[in-house]
Amino acid sequence: MRLPRTRPRSLAGQLFAMQVVLIAAVVAGCAVFAYASGSAQAEETAARQVRVAALAVADSPSVREAIRTPDPSAVLQPYAERVREDTGIAFVTIMDTERVRWTHPDTSQIGDTFLGNTAKALRGQTFTETYTGTLGPSIRVVTPIRDGGRIVGLVSAGITVDRVSSQVREQLGALALAAGGALALGGIGTYVINARLRRHTHGMNAAELSRLHDYHQATLHAVREGLLMLDGRRRVALINDAGRELLGLGPDTEAVGRTVDELALPAPLTGALLASESRVDELHLTADRVIVVNTRPVVGGEQRGTVVTLRDHTELQALTGELDSERGFTQALRSQAHEAANRLHTVVSLIELGRVEEAVDFATAELELAQVLTDRVVGAVEEPVLAALLLGKAAQANERGVELVLAEDSLIDDGALPPSLAQRDLVTILGNLIDNAVDAASEGPEGAEGPAESGAAVPGPRAAGVPAGRARVTVTALADERELLLRVADTGAGIGPEAADEVFRRGWSTHGAGRGLGLALVRQAAHRNGGTVELDAGPDGGARFTVRLPLGDRTAKSEAAGARAKEVTA
Repeated sequence: MRLPRTRPRSLAGQLFAMQVVLIAAVVAGCAVFAYASGSAQAEETAARQVRVAALAVADSPSVREAIRTPDPSAVLQPYAERVREDTGIAFVTIMDTERVRWTHPDTSQIGDTFLGNTAKALRGQTFTETYTGTLGPSIRVVTPIRDGGRIVGLVSAGITVDRVSSQVREQLGALALAAGGALALGGIGTYVINARLRRHTHGMNAAELSRLHDYHQATLHAVREGLLMLDGRRRVALINDAGRELLGLGPDTEAVGRTVDELALPAPLTGALLASESRVDELHLTADRVIVVNTRPVVGGEQRGTVVTLRDHTELQALTGELDSERGFTQALRSQAHEAANRLHTVVSLIELGRVEEAVDFATAELELAQVLTDRVVGAVEEPVLAALLLGKAAQANERGVELVLAEDSLIDDGALPPSLAQRDLVTILGNLIDNAVDAASEGPEGAEGPAESGAAVPGPRAAGVPAGRARVTVTALADERELLLRVADTGAGIGPEAADEVFRRGWSTHGAGRGLGLALVRQAAHRNGGTVELDAGPDGGARFTVRLPLGDRTAKSEAAGARAKEVTA
């Protein structure tokens, strides 16, 4: 039977075991060092103690006087015992120069020969040695007794090694108690720290954490949605590649560690990222993109940060605009078909009534009126996308009672626009400007609130050539060697100077909720192509928007194209 695979110990458990072993080794090492140091210090203290006692006895005048007597032991033995008891040492032995003892803790040893070295003392030196005598191994000091300039005896004071060891053992007990306390305290502290670490790592081991980190990094780079994580102080803790691209942050821009305010994002987007409440599918504009923002606070007892997801909505928004245009074209065609049927019925009725000439005149007049704008647009604008857009918008405007006029100086040759200039951006720019202008013109110059994206409208002076009550939108489309000019002017109420900057802000509209995106998209598309958008008062009293898009040097492009063609031919 196959045994189940044992899961490796968690990272917190591994660290706990390592730290306990490390603390135990450190404490044991410190204990051994303290023991060795204490033993050496105890021996040194014992040697110093017996040295002081031996020198004190050797320098005592009463000792020298007792040596001169016929029986030195009678006086010196009681004296030596008092010194031994008072100092706490093991023995004080006083002897003659022949090493015959006058004193000893064991009185039976008096008169016997001293066991130990005395040569240095007989030469006048005081020395220390460890020697095994009648009391066992001892640390002893031997020093001479001088009477005038002559050595008349020797003093040896010592303490047994067993007594020194017992003192060290007493210190070792206290040391062991302190070491045990340090080990217990270190173990408890380590356990508390590792318990917290276990909570933060969710009980995973090092291999699992490493694998999770690798997956995390791979996911961040692979996911196409932008991901942004903010900490509790609204600083960027993490951002992936897609997030950098959607927010317009270059690869060299240091975003991590900076606050959202320092990223130079549009004010509405910055406000959404800094909001404490969740945001769901909010539409925001950057310089080049339309993005959908979702935010969710990370809460664990306190607000720890915010997770932000970003989705690119630019293409979808452009497709939505194109779909709206197609719907408008469909409605215009349906209306035109209805009108054409009415006119056809009129022609048929005139023929049935026998008024053939009047039927011909009526049909001819209708055809001429319908063909004038088509001929004008096709003749001036050879770019098929713009021409189709203008014709479709003209039909829509006509249904709303607004006349769409192409300015006399309009001219765009076929091939004048480079392939790098996206046709979708052209549709976005010109289509939104015309839609707003038609809205403004249809409402009229008096009592209206301005175009769909406008604010407080200020009626401007009406041009002398425009009949009162005539709604008109004038479009200028002109491409020269350097730039493409698209200008749309209306006969509406106009836009006040104080609202000139606000009209380009997303959501700013006088036509209710869900509006206010067209002009923001116009400015975004112009910026994306390196162009500009300007707003001023038109010649007919309404608003006039002018978009300029750089085209580069067409002559250089033509020469480069010709050179490439020659290479292909060759």
